[in-house]
Order: sequence, then structure tokens, then C-alpha cells
Amino acid sequence: MKTNGMTLAHFCSEVRRKGALALCLALCMLGLGLSGRTHGPTIVTFDAPGAGTGPYQGTLTLGRGAEISGYVIDPNNAYHGYLRTPDGSFKTIDVPGAGIGPNQGTLAVGLNLEGTITGWYVDANMVSHGYLRGPRGRLTKFDVPGAGQGAGQGTFAANINEAGQIAGWYTDAAGVMHGFLRARDGWITYFDAPGAGTGPGQGTNTSLYGSLNPMGVITGNYIDANNVTHVYVRTPNGRFKTIDAPLAGTGAGQGTFTEAINPVGTVIGFYIDADNGYHSFLRAPDGRFTEFDVPGAGIGPYLGTIASDINPEGEIVGEFFDADGAMHGFLRSPDGKFTTIDVPGAQGTGCDTNDALGAIIGIYIDGNSTYHGFLRTR
Repeated sequence: MKTNGMTLAHFCSEVRRKGALALCLALCMLGLGLSGRTHGPTIVTFDAPGAGTGPYQGTLTLGRGAEISGYVIDPNNAYHGYLRTPDGSFKTIDVPGAGIGPNQGTLAVGLNLEGTITGWYVDANMVSHGYLRGPRGRLTKFDVPGAGQGAGQGTFAANINEAGQIAGWYTDAAGVMHGFLRARDGWITYFDAPGAGTGPGQGTNTSLYGSLNPMGVITGNYIDANNVTHVYVRTPNGRFKTIDAPLAGTGAGQGTFTEAINPVGTVIGFYIDADNGYHSFLRAPDGRFTEFDVPGAGIGPYLGTIASDINPEGEIVGEFFDADGAMHGFLRSPDGKFTTIDVPGAQGTGCDTNDALGAIIGIYIDGNSTYHGFLRTR
């Protein structure tokens, strides 16, 4: 399958590398269809209110927990955030000031266990602004000082933990990314990973929804002056550790990419090798580095394994591309065993996030290239 002339796998790589808007992330992740109740896992699919039914419209999932956050792409290709509660009901989230045109609107990205959501909204001028939505619906908008006010610039709030800290990035007027951490009281700390580039499209960012653990440790990516990506881990006292996979490529667009960190500090992600193939990794808190590829993953440009999240139990989910470029979801247990997740009739299968109880959240795409959400429980 191709998107604008490039393979889906290549598009997925480009989106993750640049830390672009969550719309692009959603286009990289294809998912699961409805399964009947069996003795194994149960899958429930859902569509949030207002979701469009055209190609690359529909329901996208991002936040993890008993509740699910995400956004829809409506028939006009505008975004609307949502919160799905455990009973299957929905609350629509539209931040005042959000635009209503294509690629404008509200995205609900990070979600903590108390039901607080963070994310960003895109205004009519295509500038992004951060927001916080409390469990009872109270909205707080914020912009990081220094965030640019041009199209594609602004504040991108992406992660929230149980302490109410928010981590994300902002893009300045020169198009350079910088990380930030916002405390519950609104105090903002800015940071740049050592070695981050200072040109347009370079700098420091976080991944979506999984980059901030309960202790305030942040993981993310930085793009250097040669447009190579590296992983950083930032401790609460502001110290940095760089992680580079030994076999990661060193060309522009290649390198090592993180997707999430769990409560004990295990970092997961993937790297792009010199041939533009994907391979996944986990880095334990003591520094042990483990690489893995799902059996059946293809070898070569834009093929391979992409890990997307890790839960407190050490289970990892993600997607892999086979030799034909088809996309499949996977679950990796702490002992290294793999379960492939495919749904009959789906164009592709992908897993976005997983929680402490083993629930997996993601999306699937139907024959009309429309997105739908899913929740897979044990």
C-alpha cells in the first residue's frame, strides 16, 4: 500500500522521525477488526461520534488506560478529540479556538489514570496550542513561551503522568524543536538534549503518549545537525543519557527512535539501519540493550519491526512489515515470545498502546481506507 507515492512503511518512518502531527502518526498505524467472543482475547471495535467514513477519515486512538483518548477525522478532514469511557460511551472534546478546516481542530493525545487528558489544538492559522482537560471537563489552554506562531509551529503537549506533569515539545519561529515539562501548577521547564541540531526540522521532541513515566523520567528523540535521530533519557534532575542502537544507520533520516518508557525505566523503540530497514529494541534500566525482530518481518528498505509501547509488566506491542510490505500487529512477552495479531478482512493490523492489565488499544482500516478504533482484552 502506498501513501502519496511512497510505501506505507516509508511513510511511517518519515512521520515518526520528524515527530509530526498526530494525524500523520495515525496514518502509519493500521489495525484490528471485530472478532467474536472466543476462549482467547476479546476484541471490541468502535467509532467515535462525528467520524468521517471516507478514505483516511474515521476514529484514531492514542491515550491508554481504562479510558481511551483519541480523535476523529470528520468528513471535512478536521479533528475532534474524544474520551471513551469503560462503558463504551463517548465525550467529544473541542477546545474553543480550534479551527474547523482540514487539518485543524482538537487532538486528544495523552491520558492518565485519573482521566486527565492533554493534547493540542490547531487554530485557523495552522498554529498549534497545548491544552489540559480535567476529569470533570475543565479546560486549560497554554502556550510555551518561545513557541512560534507560524503555520506548523506552536506547542505540542503529548504526555501526562499521574502527578499531572505534561511533557511535549514546541517548535520555535525558526522551525527548531525544543522539549518542555509542565508541572501540575503550570510551571514550565524547557530543555534541549545535548547534540540536538539547531536548524529547521531539527532539535528535541518526545514521542506521543508514552514518553513520560510516573517518576518524571522523560524519553524522546533529538535530531542532530546531520538529520540523524538519537534517543535521549532525561532524569527529573535534568541529566541526559543518549541511546544509540549499535547497528543504527548514520545517514539523514536514519538512527534510533524511542516510543515509550515504562514505570521502572525500560525504554523501547526501533532503529533504522543503513538499508532503511526497521528493527526494534528495549533498553533495561541497568543499560542492557536487547534488539529483536518479529518472526516473519521482512528484511530491506521500509520493512521490519516497529515497537510502539511497553506496559508495567514489560509486554511490548507494535507492528511489523512482512516481505510483501503487509502490516501486522504483535505482542512480545517479557520472555521474548511473540504473538502475531491479524484480523481477517483488515487491510493491515497494528497495535498502538497496552496497559498493565494487558489490554491493547489501536485502530484498523477497512476496505474503504476508513479508520476504526479497537480494544483487545485478554
